[in-house]
Order: sequence, then structure tokens, then C-alpha cells
Amino acid sequence: MTAVRLSDGSCGVSSTFVNDHQHFIKSERDYGDFTPLKIKGHKISDLFESKKESGVITTLRIACLNAISSKIISSGNYKIIENCDPIDLVDLNTLKTITIVGAFQSYISMISATNNRLYVLELNETALNEKHKQFYVPANDYKKVLPDSDVVIITGLTLVNNTIDNLLSAIPEKAFVIVVGPSGSTIPDILFENKVNIIGATRITKPDILFDLIGEGGGGYHLFEYCAQKICIIRDYEAGIE
Repeated sequence: MTAVRLSDGSCGVSSTFVNDHQHFIKSERDYGDFTPLKIKGHKISDLFESKKESGVITTLRIACLNAISSKIISSGNYKIIENCDPIDLVDLNTLKTITIVGAFQSYISMISATNNRLYVLELNETALNEKHKQFYVPANDYKKVLPDSDVVIITGLTLVNNTIDNLLSAIPEKAFVIVVGPSGSTIPDILFENKVNIIGATRITKPDILFDLIGEGGGGYHLFEYCAQKICIIRDYEAGIE
């Protein structure tokens, strides 16, 4: 996980996306801007105008967008439910076809304990527990399951690895769509305009703890234990959600 703090004090986080092969090909080794020890102090405009492309730069862009978004989201212009996980806003008592993009273990356990039909789109089958592998669908087969889904829960990591557009294009208009995770804590308007109903976002509450936590290998669940709050950003015309 990656965290950034801007000069105005705003903080943002993102899952870290790394191009693994770049660490092993000598000709592609980079010691210039936006590489280790050459990130602090740059302007955000330099980051977004850079012609360089790497997993680290993509991650930094998402984290910076989330930092910028944090104050805008808190401006009062969005419907927000605090201390809420988006799964709590899904009615699991009526039969549905639910597709999860990403191996969210808690969601998989919760939904698999109901009578709903469940699919889990994931790049790596080993990310699922043995008892949950029956729900596994290879990520490249998303067009086989998304068109028939009533509820779709998408990891915010898809914003980092640039797969969210293809996923959203395969989802029917009738589906109830959630984007969730620290990487998804961006200004929601563009997602709301493209089928997303709820964003399960992350509000950093203790930024000083955040950087110690990330530096010591903390994951998303550590954020909510020590320095962040779960919030749900609701598309403003969603009926029945208070």
C-alpha cells in the first residue's frame, strides 16, 4: 500500500501496483524523477504531466487523486454514511446473482453463507480459501458472468490497474454496483455517471499514524483499526438508502 501527504495536509492512499519485470531488466532501470528518493517535493502537475509510465507512477497518481478528493468529498456536496461498510447496504435476503471482483475474504464468507449465487472474479485462484474456490472465475472471463449479475462489488484496485472501464462496460444497467477499497476513494462523479451506485471509501483520520503504519507493511484492514474510517458515498438518487 502507498500513502501520500500533500502540502495542504491532505492524505491519500492506494494499493501499490508494481511492474515486476522492471526490477530485473537492466536496460529499464530508472533512477530519475518519481523513483525511490526522488518523489518528495514534486508538484502534482509534474506527476500527471510526466511521460513516464510505471506501476509506481500509476499508484502515486491514484493516491494523489484520493488526497485531492478527500476535501472535496467532505465539502457537504455528497451523501455520505459514516462508519458503514457498503455490504451492509445490500439486501442479501432476496435471491440475487452477486459477482465480486477481487478476493474480498469477508464479503465472500458473508455472501456464501446465504442462498445467493456467487461468483468471484480474480486473477489468481490461490487468493481464495480452499472452501471458496468453487466460486472462482478467471478474471479474463468477466464477460461470462457480469451481464447476468444483479449486484457487482468491484475492488478499487481496478482503478490502479486500468481494468475498471472494461468491467463497467459489461455490467447491465439494472445491476447494483459498488466500488470499494482505499484505492477507490476518489471524487465519485465520474463513477456515478458510469453505473456505480455506492463507493466504499476510506477517510484518513490520523495521518501521522498512517505513515508509520504503511512503512511497517500495514494493509487495508490495519487502516481501519488504527487511522481511518469507512464511509459510503451514495449516488444521490438512490431510493431507500438513508
